[in-house]
Amino acid sequence: MARERSPRGNGAHTDGDDPTAVELDGVTRTYGDTHALRDVSLSVHEGEFFTLVGPSGCGKTTTLRLIAGFESPTEGTIRIGGTDVTGVPPESRDIGVVFQNYALFPHMTVGENVGYGLRFADPPDGNSSDDRVAELLELVDLPGMQGRTPESLSGGQQQRVAIARALAPGPELLLLDEPMSALDARLRERLRLQVKRIQTELGITTVYVTHDQEEALSISDRMAVMNDGRVEQVGEPRKVYRRPATRFVAEFVGDNNVFTGEIVGVDPGDENADAEQLIVDVDGTQFSIATDGRQAVGSAATGSQAVFCVRPEAMVPDAAENRFDARVTGTEFLGETTRIHLEWQGRELLLRTAEPLDGEVTFGFEPDGAHLVEIR
Repeated sequence: MARERSPRGNGAHTDGDDPTAVELDGVTRTYGDTHALRDVSLSVHEGEFFTLVGPSGCGKTTTLRLIAGFESPTEGTIRIGGTDVTGVPPESRDIGVVFQNYALFPHMTVGENVGYGLRFADPPDGNSSDDRVAELLELVDLPGMQGRTPESLSGGQQQRVAIARALAPGPELLLLDEPMSALDARLRERLRLQVKRIQTELGITTVYVTHDQEEALSISDRMAVMNDGRVEQVGEPRKVYRRPATRFVAEFVGDNNVFTGEIVGVDPGDENADAEQLIVDVDGTQFSIATDGRQAVGSAATGSQAVFCVRPEAMVPDAAENRFDARVTGTEFLGETTRIHLEWQGRELLLRTAEPLDGEVTFGFEPDGAHLVEIR
């Protein structure tokens, strides 16, 4: 029987030498002529909170079901703890699963629901079943609710009961499939912090599925952005947000302004510059774009197409470079900031300001405020 690990600080994992808890190697899943997953390879570190995020139909839930053993890959291998489990049934994988609809048994009490998995496995650390149930209800902030029925609980409380039930046998791996999708926004925000706290306290490897980019950014140690059955990018939330690897990631994760233009030159910059800057012509306006050192650029790049993005918060009125005039077409008050919709060269741009704007405005961005996505 697996045992819960000791918590590891804040749960963040950035060292590539961390032990691998889950590995997908060239996994493909087809349904007739439809590809749900296409040659997916990724690794989840031991003790990590790893999130699969993407739009509906991208393959994230299929990936979770394959890890759980509810489905089998058409091609490829799945390993848990270094062991090939591709053909191993779910009950033999030492996992706990929290479903989107919680799947609590309505005819059982809260205590009976949490203790259900202990009918088939001894509680960890030699505890009695009753002690284990009480311990977990304390962990999920539901102490003393053993005798309540599921229907008497709120949605958030039911979600926490489902988590406690999944954790009861002390699994090595916790899988959560959009567990908060039915909850309102304020409750989701509060409960995702509780889920992260529980995961950090137990140090349990967790794979979490969501379509909510904000949720993925806020609770993940690392995240995989999926699209059309493929993994577009894997990385820490800050890196994925600030340095998207593809146009899809740039447009899917948070607000972004994405530009495509022709490279018309290369500016070597001054002697203190970390990398060259591309001069990119977008509909007759030239912008200087920092390359982040990730592209080998030179005179041969002239004439190529460059795709780059600028986050709304990087658009400022006092930029020394890359200034342009635009027209305000709408504003959205968001509390701490206001989202401004601009029209420039027939396209919509977004920026964020402390105060609303109107009419014609001049804005811009510094070269290092832009991120070069690709050259083609």
